[in-house]
Amino acid sequence: MTAGDHGPLTRLAAGVGRRTVAAVEIFGVYGALLGGSLYWLVAGPRQRQPVRLGSVILQMMEIGVRAIPIIATMAATIGVMLAIQGIHTLKLFGAESRVVIGIALSVTREFAPLITGIIIAGRSGSALAARLGTMTINQEIDALDAMGVNPVRFLVAPALFAMIIMVPALTIFSDLVALFAAGVFVGVDLGISMAAYIDQTIEILNTDHVMHGLSKSAIFAVLIALIGVANGASVSGGAEGVGRVTTRAVVQSISAIVVTDMAFAFLVTR
Repeated sequence: MTAGDHGPLTRLAAGVGRRTVAAVEIFGVYGALLGGSLYWLVAGPRQRQPVRLGSVILQMMEIGVRAIPIIATMAATIGVMLAIQGIHTLKLFGAESRVVIGIALSVTREFAPLITGIIIAGRSGSALAARLGTMTINQEIDALDAMGVNPVRFLVAPALFAMIIMVPALTIFSDLVALFAAGVFVGVDLGISMAAYIDQTIEILNTDHVMHGLSKSAIFAVLIALIGVANGASVSGGAEGVGRVTTRAVVQSISAIVVTDMAFAFLVTR
């Protein structure tokens, strides 16, 4: 075998090495974006280049307020689905009256943050990637640099901070809608009054359960923003490239949310 020959193991090792280096590079980009955003939040006012509150509020409106209808619809559907499946399963043991326990814990700890994160990833994460991708293709990012405007401060930080504020807020809203919708179905199916359902829910839930879901939603918010920005900034190939990075941002965001949710649940229940 000559020095130029490459066997299957060599090619496999080379491929693994390239992917490992690419993954480390991506995490480095995420870290730089997060660190840069925090830097401008703290140091920006001293340098007379603060993160603009107006931009953050506009992003909050786009990410949060305009997402309320779809979040409410999906949360109500999830709540009713959990009630249906919970009652059906517990009937096998004659314990359907205890369905409130499963609904309350499942909604606050898992389903509300998860479904909220997925919807925001598909709605706002993709929009963020498409906007940054279009600006990159049109060389608007280079123009900001030329004018002395830091792109992280001007574009990334407002979206990141708005995401961190609004995703947990939407998760709380999703909790309330899902629990209410489930309570309506439980009342109709089992004859439990809404007052009794609320009392049972309050008795079951505590601050730890709610904070479990909110902590995950804050992590999801950071992931969605960073993945959307990183993909938008790496675009190439014109309009087709923007479409590719938008799709990739959604897929990566949802994958990251699901994997993080699993890891978070595993770690906090040990």
